Formats: sequence, structure tokens, C-alpha cells
Amino acid sequence: DMLQNIFIEEQPNKIMHLAAESHVDRSISSPIDFIQTNIFGTYQLLEISKNYFEKLSPDKKKLFTFHHISTDEVYGDLGRDEPSFTESHRYKPSSPYSASKASSDHLVRAWHRTYGLPIVITNCSNNYGPFQNNEKLIPTIIRKLSSGEKVPIYGNGSQIRDWLHVDDHAHALYEASMKGKIGQTYNIGGNSERTNLEVVKEIWYALKNNFSNDIKINDDFENCIEFVPDRPGHDLRYAIDSSKILTEFGFKPSETFTSGIQKTIKWYLNNLT
Repeated sequence: DMLQNIFIEEQPNKIMHLAAESHVDRSISSPIDFIQTNIFGTYQLLEISKNYFEKLSPDKKKLFTFHHISTDEVYGDLGRDEPSFTESHRYKPSSPYSASKASSDHLVRAWHRTYGLPIVITNCSNNYGPFQNNEKLIPTIIRKLSSGEKVPIYGNGSQIRDWLHVDDHAHALYEASMKGKIGQTYNIGGNSERTNLEVVKEIWYALKNNFSNDIKINDDFENCIEFVPDRPGHDLRYAIDSSKILTEFGFKPSETFTSGIQKTIKWYLNNLT
């Protein structure tokens, strides 16, 4: 009822569906939350959007898009030397989180095929930047290192992720919502692959060399980390081929991981609680 009232009051032309449970560790311990939010929540929004869309005038229907924001994790994982994920890569989710997001992607495509709802889907790589939930990897690393605690690293830290600054992601989402072709999927990556261990080391190095006046940072990297048992079903590597969005929209990230992580560290040090 609340969503229906919002649609009636706001009369939107674009819906950007970013709401999701997204922390893999919590999806393993409590999958029902992810099923409820990511699957059933997407269904609710699709149904309300469909009903709203069907009542629009022909002119307004031409303006309407349901933009569903998803993740590269729906594709499963890659070997170290395999080509990056493209939009045609088959789905092979590993965790309850990625399975719930894959399910929501399938629902969105079904509502497009069956009901004619105009949709666009984007699948992004790992985000980082200001305001991220403290449960996520990079906020955890910054918080632990700046307070003298050891950073827990799953397995041997060799898992690889492609990192995308949140400002670049927001820019790409706007481009996809405004210019994306109806029914199409677009991958959004940061072109910044790092192992988890490399991410920790780069943040430690930046803290030690650029922010040591603000915090006490251990000079010995080995004493800053703690290897812990790997989590179940841990994917080895994610990598995004975002050439489609570059070709169609001219989009490419403005932040490298090195430049983006400097800004991110500065923000967190000013806002740690």
C-alpha cells in the first residue's frame, strides 16, 4: 500500500531498484532475509510497477523504465586466467546472496517478456566508497587497521575482486537508466582487480604513508593481518567486461583503485564511530 501511494503521488518515469540484502556472510547464516528482500521484495516492486505502467498514457509509457541493479556474483566465479564476465555469461551463483540476486534478475526479465514491462538490468562489480555499511570488507579493513586490530582474511587472501568506486557506479547507473536499450543488460566494472590480500596491503600502505599523523598504524604488515578459515563456497575471482557500456554510453571509471581508496580512507577516518 505504501509503495502504491508513492507511485500515485510521485508519478515516476524511472524506477531504479537498488534495495537489497548484499552481505555474503550474513546470507550464509541467515538466508531467509535475502530471500524475503531480494526475491519477494523485487516481486512486490515489479507488480506495483506493472500495474502503474499499464495505466499510463501512451506518451508516458514511452518514458518509463524499470532499472534493476544487480551484481557480478550471479555469474559465479572465474579461474585466474579466464576472460571476464560479459552480459551473455551463464548464471552460476554460489551463495544464498548471489542466488537470490540471480532469482530477482530472472523475475525482472520475466516481467518484461510476459507483461511488456520496459526494463534494463545492470550487473556491477564490488563497490566501495563513503557511507558503506561497516560489515563490508573495505570499511572493516580501515576500521581494524586504524584501531590497531588485526584484519581477518579468509583462507590465504588470494580471492580476486574487481573494485568500483561508488561515484563511478552512480554515474554509470544514470547513463544506463537514461540511455539503456529496453530489455538489455549492462555490466559495470571498475577495471581494478585485486586479491583480498592486496586490498588490505594497499590500504595499510596508504594509512602508513599518508595518514600516520591521524592514527597509530603498525609498521609491520604481517602483524596487521590474521588468516582465518575460508567461508563456505567462497568464489575465487570476479572480473567484469564493461566494454558494452563503454561502446554504447562512452562510460569508463574516473577513479582508479589507488585514487578512490585514498578518498575513501580519508572519509572513514573523519567519520569513524
